[in-house]
Amino acid sequence: MQRLYVGGALLLVLVVGGPQLVLWSGEPLEAKECIVAHAPAATGTTPSPALASVDAAAYPGGLDQEGGVVSDASCLTRTEVFGVVRPVDEAGVRTALAYAQEQDLSVSVGGTQHAMGGQASHPGGLVVDMRGLDAITVDEDARTATVQAGATWHQVLQAVHPVGLSVMTMPGIDVLSVGGTVSANAHGLDFRAGSLSSTIRSMRVMLADGTVHRVGPDERPELFQAVVGGYGLFGVILDVELELVDSEMLELRQQVVTVQDFPEVFASRVAGDDDVRLTYTHLSTAPGSLLQEAIVYSYARVESPEPVPPLRERASDRASRLVFNLARIGDTGQRVKWWAQRDVLPHVRGCQQSRNEALREAEACMVGRNQAMFESLGFLQNRLPQYTDVLHEYFLPHDQLVPFLDDLRDELGRHDARLMSASVRSVHAEDVVLDYAQGERFSVVLYLSQGVNDAGNADMADLTRALVTASLARGGTFYLPYQQHYTREQVAQAYPRLDEFFAVKRRYDPGMRFQNSFSARFA
Repeated sequence: MQRLYVGGALLLVLVVGGPQLVLWSGEPLEAKECIVAHAPAATGTTPSPALASVDAAAYPGGLDQEGGVVSDASCLTRTEVFGVVRPVDEAGVRTALAYAQEQDLSVSVGGTQHAMGGQASHPGGLVVDMRGLDAITVDEDARTATVQAGATWHQVLQAVHPVGLSVMTMPGIDVLSVGGTVSANAHGLDFRAGSLSSTIRSMRVMLADGTVHRVGPDERPELFQAVVGGYGLFGVILDVELELVDSEMLELRQQVVTVQDFPEVFASRVAGDDDVRLTYTHLSTAPGSLLQEAIVYSYARVESPEPVPPLRERASDRASRLVFNLARIGDTGQRVKWWAQRDVLPHVRGCQQSRNEALREAEACMVGRNQAMFESLGFLQNRLPQYTDVLHEYFLPHDQLVPFLDDLRDELGRHDARLMSASVRSVHAEDVVLDYAQGERFSVVLYLSQGVNDAGNADMADLTRALVTASLARGGTFYLPYQQHYTREQVAQAYPRLDEFFAVKRRYDPGMRFQNSFSARFA
């Protein structure tokens, strides 16, 4: 098997050609510059009369960025802003809000900028970049971690792991900020815990007038249920108190199934097995088995004498990046990528085994709970300026998963966008205003590559509209932190409490100080 993998890699190298190898396998050297979507006039134009009268020099200590643009991980939503401030403490956040009030500026709150539809920016507004507030305090006795909004989940795992604790749930990639993912009510591998809303004991939120309020499921619940999944439109999340659970060793199991069989396999072997704590499923993106074959990964509790090992950083993997990038341009790359996932990775995946366990059960693969979530997916970053990647996510009733995947396969055949990765997770209803699940649902996460040009953007917009329509027609919904190629009527259909959401916003933010692309389009 290892020889076959080397042979496949050599074939890909020949396809790319020697001079292009570094380009297709190397880490990015700088941020990409991409076309503008949902953006104001081009950078360098004359400011609007209202902004021309604002005194940028009056900001205490000066703005960290005066004018210019901000963007996001897709680099498709470059937006001209008044400026950016990067506070390092609570007082700095209050200063930013007071200045915005005095100068009558809108405010948007940002973190690592992985929302892909302008949810952390507003034309002509002041952006409060929260990454400077990243302190983490772990209370072992209370089994909680108090995390400032700018900290990443990578930092959280590093803080809780040494004391034998773990987060209940977190997003599937650890480079995202805690405040940003609370604002999107993200979910992850622990399908039993659900989304982040179910793991938050309390959090502190600063409103537009500078007052700070502690909110939680039982403390000011109306504000809590709107802020979680509220995309920064109510105030600035300062810190979040998260519930923790025991860190433990889990056995990683893998099985290949047909998509037709997946719902029954999930019900019986994953959800029906009380020992299974984490799970995700990869769908084939290869021609011939596109969205028809799946690898189900599950992490189960087992008796193990092994101590939980320290977290291990994953080294940059040029081979993985090369295979992944070549899948953008042709069927051969897609076939090799799926073959590597299905047939090679089980033989090279890093596991923790004792000698006795290895002798007793040669296929046992033990992984620490935190290690399973300690994933930055660095190979997704690249040096290819002609491509950018976007995410979609749809939530389907269990009996509608396979029909929706049939819809997806048909739409992909009619569009130029390339499906790089597709996965399935499990979510359930949560007590938040903008609840995307509204019941037991399968989440279909799509990672798509598009060309960086007007044609690529138009193609992605058309594909998004088609998939949103298909999901709604099958009783499903769609996730809001991505490109906004949908109508207000579709948002209201997927999120029936949308009007209530904006009514609550007007009560807590009567001046409508907090703004972003979502409020601009759908309020």
